[in-house]
Amino acid sequence: MPEAFFILSHPMDHPIAMTTEIILICALLVIAMGLFIWGRFRYDIVAFATLMAATALGLVPAADAFLGFGHPATITVAAVLIISRGLSNTGVVDMLAAVIQPASKRVITHIGAFSGTAAVLSAFMNNVGALALMMPAAIQSALAAKRSPALLLMPLSFGAILGGLVTLIGTPPNIIIATYRAEIGEGAFTMFDFTPVGGIVAVTGIAFIMLIGWRLIPKERRSASSTEMFDIENYMTEMNVTEKSSIVGKSFHELESEIEEIDAVVIGLARGNRFILSGRRDERLQPGDVLLIEASPEAIGRVSDVLELALPGDKGEAESEEEEEDDENVHASAFSRLSAENMTLLEAVVAQNSPLEGRTPALTRMRRRFGVNLLAVSRQGKPYRGRLRSFRFQIGDVLLLQGETDHLPDIVQELGCLPLAPRKLLGASRRLAWATIGIFAGAIIASSFNLIDLTVALGIAAILLVAMGSVRPLEIYESVDWPVIVLLGAMIPVGAALETTGATEFLAQAMVDLTFGAPPVVILALLMVVTMTLSDIMNNAATALVMAPISVGIARTLEVSADPFLMTVAIAASCAFLTPIGHQNNALIMGPGGYKFGDYWRLGLPLEILILIVSLPAILYFWPL
Repeated sequence: MPEAFFILSHPMDHPIAMTTEIILICALLVIAMGLFIWGRFRYDIVAFATLMAATALGLVPAADAFLGFGHPATITVAAVLIISRGLSNTGVVDMLAAVIQPASKRVITHIGAFSGTAAVLSAFMNNVGALALMMPAAIQSALAAKRSPALLLMPLSFGAILGGLVTLIGTPPNIIIATYRAEIGEGAFTMFDFTPVGGIVAVTGIAFIMLIGWRLIPKERRSASSTEMFDIENYMTEMNVTEKSSIVGKSFHELESEIEEIDAVVIGLARGNRFILSGRRDERLQPGDVLLIEASPEAIGRVSDVLELALPGDKGEAESEEEEEDDENVHASAFSRLSAENMTLLEAVVAQNSPLEGRTPALTRMRRRFGVNLLAVSRQGKPYRGRLRSFRFQIGDVLLLQGETDHLPDIVQELGCLPLAPRKLLGASRRLAWATIGIFAGAIIASSFNLIDLTVALGIAAILLVAMGSVRPLEIYESVDWPVIVLLGAMIPVGAALETTGATEFLAQAMVDLTFGAPPVVILALLMVVTMTLSDIMNNAATALVMAPISVGIARTLEVSADPFLMTVAIAASCAFLTPIGHQNNALIMGPGGYKFGDYWRLGLPLEILILIVSLPAILYFWPL
C-alpha cells in the first residue's frame, strides 16, 4: 500500500487516505482539464497525452491502455456518425425542412419549428450533424422572412443540444453513462431509458426558448441586417487591360506575383463572351480583357498604378458613344459571369478540426491546391477588411468562396467547412431516403426489444447504408469525428484509473463533506451545477467520463441508488449553453449568427437554471433514490 499523505475525515464510516496514486491521477486530471479549458491544443491530443502519462506512471496497466478504442461507447459513437451521414445524403432533413417552412410567418412558430425539428433529429443522430444539416435551411428561411439569422441560429443550436438528451444515441455523454452503468454491474441503460427525463427537459427548454428565451438574444443581433453577409460588391472592381498595360502577355501566375504585396485578389477576366478563372494560371492576358479584382478601396488605386490598368470610364472624352456602349456591355458582363453556370459563390463556416483552423490563406494555398478563390471572410457577423493573406482562420469564421460549380461542394468538404446554402440532391439520393429511415428504425427497434446488442445493430445498419449507396465508401472515414473517437478511446482507461486508485471514493467523499450532511437532493443539485460548469468550458464527453465514476462514488458513500446520480451527470454534461467553446454547435453558429462570446449566457444561464429546476424532480421521480 502506498504511503498515505492525507486523511479525509469520513463522518459516517472509515477515514479515506490520499495515497501517492490518488495524488498523481488527480494531478493528471487537473492538468488535462486545464489544457481542455485553455484550448491551445486539440482535446484529442490532450486526452491521448493524458493516457500515455497515466500509463507511464503505472496508473493504467499497459495491457489496458488501448482497450478504450474498442469500447462499446467508442464504436457506438462512430456508427451513429456514419448513419448521420446517410440521413444527410439522402435528403431526409431537406424533406423535414420543406414541411416546417410554412411556420415561418410568425417569429414564435418560426423559432419553435426549427429548434423543435433540430431536437427531433438530434435525438437519433449526432447533434452537431443535425445542426449542420438544419443551419443552411434556417439561414435561407430567415432571409426569406426578412429576419436576422441570429434570431434562429442560437435557438437552433440549443434545440439540437436539448434533443440529444432524449435517447441513448442522442449524444456521447448518454452513451458513456449507459456503458459505465454496465461496467459497475447494474446493466446498461437502454435506448429509451433517457426519454422520460430527457424528454421533459427538452420540451420545457424548447418551449422556454420559443416563448421567452429568444427575446434575451441581444437586440442588435436580432435586428441586424442579414441580406448580405459580406457586401462583397463594394469590394469588387473591374479594370480594363489596355495596350499600354505592363501585364499584356503575362500569365495569371505572373500577375499574382506582381500584386503579392497589395491587399488584392484576382478573380478572373472577362474576354468577349467568356469568363476565365484565375485558376488557369497559364492563361495570357490580352488588350481588351476586363479583370475582375477583389480589393479594399484603398488598394484599388495601387493596383491600377502598379499594373497600369484603366478603371471603367477612364478612356477619355474623345471615345465614341458606340465604344462606350460596348465597354459598358463588357463591364456588365464581368459581374454577371461571376455567377455563371460553371462558377459558384458559396458561403461556408469553418468547422471544428478543419485543416484551415489556425492557418492563413497564404499557408493553405487555396487557389493553387484547390482551385478556389477566397473572396472575403466574416467573423462574428462582421466582414474582415484587413489583409486576407495574414488572416488566421478560427472555428465559426464564415468564408465566401468562389469556384467551379461541379467541384466547389466537394472542395468545401475537403477544407473541413460546412456550406451555408441548401444542397442540391440527386433524385437517386432522395429515393433512398425511406430505405435509410427503415434500416435505421429497424436497428433501433431490434435493440430496444433486446433482439440484438445496440452497438452491433448500429454497426449492421451502417454497413447496410454503405451497401445500398446512402453512404459512399469514401465518406465512411470522413463521417467519423476522429478527435472525439480518440478522446473517448484515451479517456475511458483514465476514467477507470480513477476507481482503481481510489480517487473516485476520495473525491466523492470530499463532495459529500462539502454539503455538511445535507440530504441527497442537495448533493444532486451540487453535482449538476459542477458538471454543467465543467461542460461549459470543456468537451461534454470528457466531462461525462470524469464525472460518471465520481457520481457513483457519491451514491455509494450515501448508500443510495446510483441511477439518479448517473442521470444527473448525463443531463448536465450535455447542457453547455453559457459559452461558444462548451459545445461544437455553439462554436459553429458564432460566425453565421454574428454572435459575440458574451451573448450566449444571456439565453444560456436562464435555460440552465430552468433545466436544474425541472430535471431534479423528474430524475427523483423516474429514478428514485
